[in-house]
Amino acid sequence: MNNNAYGMVFSGSGIPMKAQEFPIPDLKNSELLVKIKYATICGSDLHTYQGSRNTPVPTILGHEIIGEIEILPREGCLKDYYGNDLKVGDIITWSVVVSCGDCHYCNNGISQKCSHIFKYGHEPILENHQFSGGYAEYCHLAKGTTIIKVPEGIPYKVLGPANCATATTACAFRIGGDCSGKVVIVQGVGMLGLTACSMARYFGAREVIAIDIDEKRLNTATEFGATKKLLIDNNPDNVISDVLQITDGYKGDIIFEMSGTSNSVELGFNLLGIGGHFVLVGSVFTQPPVEISPENIVRNLFNIHGIHNYTPQDLAMAIKFLSENHLKYPFESLISSEFSLKEVNEAFEFSIATKSHRVAVVSN
Repeated sequence: MNNNAYGMVFSGSGIPMKAQEFPIPDLKNSELLVKIKYATICGSDLHTYQGSRNTPVPTILGHEIIGEIEILPREGCLKDYYGNDLKVGDIITWSVVVSCGDCHYCNNGISQKCSHIFKYGHEPILENHQFSGGYAEYCHLAKGTTIIKVPEGIPYKVLGPANCATATTACAFRIGGDCSGKVVIVQGVGMLGLTACSMARYFGAREVIAIDIDEKRLNTATEFGATKKLLIDNNPDNVISDVLQITDGYKGDIIFEMSGTSNSVELGFNLLGIGGHFVLVGSVFTQPPVEISPENIVRNLFNIHGIHNYTPQDLAMAIKFLSENHLKYPFESLISSEFSLKEVNEAFEFSIATKSHRVAVVSN
């Protein structure tokens, strides 16, 4: 093994990522080094690349990663989420967020908002931790990272987004509550929304209504379990009327808002039935404020939830869901193209130009 490896360093929007070599880290207890096999480009990566999301630089982007364990610490035995011993050669994925386990938020059950959070693909390059993103030859896993050995037989194209898009969706369903026999509405059917459509069916939803401004994406949603598709035109009232008709006037029991746009959030409040749960997932970038009526919330017993990051149990559910459903739904088709590591800039430009659900960066 060489003493050095390289990563594609991001220094700011408008500046091409450049290959830079760094020394292979000397691991501390409970750390490990992973050879990156496959990394996908998430929407938040695109936001950073285009300058609409702030990330400390210089950094190595990329957090949707599959890798192979290359080096374990000299002392101690590391285990995965289920308590299985980890060994060199294991194919794994891991949590995007690492929490301290002892701060105010960790002690109150929301470790994903840890005061001392470490987030893969979002950290600056530090002297003691240089490989923390997916667009590199290696990733240096920190102490406290939740690790899951991935089941054999699942293609990397399916597993790539598991520790972000799939795990985030699993978190949304955990928070949104039981959807068995209920009407689920999914607003925005990009990667998150398509995953939500299939997950709603997996958890027993009676009706899954997909809503989007893009007819092509709505057609794809039917392949992922949507039972109805509604195209938003210039008059959102048409969507409201359609939902009322589909649901015999009761509207949606659980709504997952995946697009993050203010117009979609505002529409969602008008699609939610009495006692319904409105789960906001996509609002991770700046948008105009939304006007809502507190009286409407109170009188209709609305439950409003915000989802940001996820907990280890959600990652475990994500892998379980994919292992049981990757042959039922065409997740592989959502990876539109693959690029080599040194072609990462081309990969980003291709993703932007084609509006792909996902583009992959494959280890050399």
